[in-house]
Amino acid sequence: MIRHIVLFKLKDRSAESVARTADVLKAMEGQISVLKSIEVGVDVIHSDRSYDIALVTTFESLDALNEYQVHPVHQKVIEHMSQVRDSSVSLDYEV
Repeated sequence: MIRHIVLFKLKDRSAESVARTADVLKAMEGQISVLKSIEVGVDVIHSDRSYDIALVTTFESLDALNEYQVHPVHQKVIEHMSQVRDSSVSLDYEV
């Protein structure tokens, strides 16, 4: 199993913007067959070093993760995120 984690810092860090973007990420659930689990978390601390949203996903294999990366639903999410994010970091590891 592969765990894929991405943290996003948004350009607009207002509660409305963060909630709207979290909803975009959550909407992937059930639409991508190789996506075994998805969790979207919104920061509650709001410190200067905090990221606004965490995306935690699980895949059966690296091949499944690669399939997810090019899936049309995920590509639409990438399009949205490229417009709203200030920065992001990611980590992929075996579970």
